[in-house]
Amino acid sequence: MAAPSVGEVNQQLWDEALTRLLDLSTVTIKRNAELEARVAELEVERSVWKQAHASALEATERDKKAHNAQVSTLNRQISTLGFLKNQNPLILCIIDGDANVFSRTLLEQGHQGGRQAAQELTKGIAEYLSQEDVQVFGRLSFWVTIYFNKRGLLNMLLDEGICSAEQFEAFLAGLGQASPRFLLIDVGREGTDAKIKEYLQTYTRFPQTLRVFFGGSDDSYTSTLATLEKEELLGKLVLMQGSSEPTEDIRQLPVPFMQVDGLFMSERPAYVPRRPGPLIGLNNANVVTNGGLISPQSETQSTVPTAARGVPRPIDPTKPLHKQTPPPCNEHYLMTCSKGVGCKYSHDWLLTPEQLDTLAKNAKKAPCNYLKNGLNCPYGDKCCWGHVCPSGIRCFHLSKGKCWFKGDGMHPPVGVQDN
Repeated sequence: MAAPSVGEVNQQLWDEALTRLLDLSTVTIKRNAELEARVAELEVERSVWKQAHASALEATERDKKAHNAQVSTLNRQISTLGFLKNQNPLILCIIDGDANVFSRTLLEQGHQGGRQAAQELTKGIAEYLSQEDVQVFGRLSFWVTIYFNKRGLLNMLLDEGICSAEQFEAFLAGLGQASPRFLLIDVGREGTDAKIKEYLQTYTRFPQTLRVFFGGSDDSYTSTLATLEKEELLGKLVLMQGSSEPTEDIRQLPVPFMQVDGLFMSERPAYVPRRPGPLIGLNNANVVTNGGLISPQSETQSTVPTAARGVPRPIDPTKPLHKQTPPPCNEHYLMTCSKGVGCKYSHDWLLTPEQLDTLAKNAKKAPCNYLKNGLNCPYGDKCCWGHVCPSGIRCFHLSKGKCWFKGDGMHPPVGVQDN
């Protein structure tokens, strides 16, 4: 066989060199793609950690402000010790019983559940106080007051199948009898927030009041808490985490939060327990006052005449939308309500464009049940309910597992929220 010519050898060498270059180029391109993907992943991770760091700084700053407020309050109390020498210090607890519903497990236990709820509440507050440097200058006096609409709350519990009327009555009896200083007060329709605001404004100003544990995060209390902050009295307050998600305005206040695990429902049932209606399953004639409860006969019936129902009515401008009787139906005004005449909310209000806008913004603060349960929402962008948490990845309650927005992807990084 003849030896290859110089030209053939050179061609073979060039072919081999070209093959190696192509192989090297392919490996380089593949590696470059891998590195670019990794860089993108690191950028996302960096963004998440950066936002988490910012959230932690915000929480630290809020805790610092809360601590400073408490120190300021304690200093004022210490300066008045001479005046308080013969007075017992007060530790108070005030709970909005409509917004914070006791857990299903406790309600189903009836009388025993009521007594256990009292014990858990007392234990939780005692443990919280043990971690603070509270200046006790006498015999401590501890009082718990719960305001609620008994008729509306019972109707809601029955509608949701949470407990029976007999279990509810037994639970209240056990809770009220646990201590002479546990006061359960039925204020009827629409009276809870007004009573609580007056309570906060009065008792927080008492010099002998060391702490007020407040179970209520409704936006109707924001102005009251802001007033206490201006008077440097917010340091006496501790907010109890309950069934209602604190509003953004309340989260920004320099006030600490505490939680008693298992005491309240983690989420308030869908229907607001403030609507009127008869006590179901109870004989009103046999109901007696017990532990501070007012007889249900004292509550008036609905102020909306039967003949007027179904007739368009203007909103009462002195009350927020969710305080109307009954509140407007989000789905009726913003989508389509499938409940018709059986809906527990009103379809009869005449809403202005501004009120419709407010209704839409408030609805976005509640999670869409489809997404929350891992399903696709059939309404998509037209859904009136929230598809993402308003606080996004910075949500204060996400790390504690207490945020209402529990579905996958409901806490996107800030800037990518699209609903």
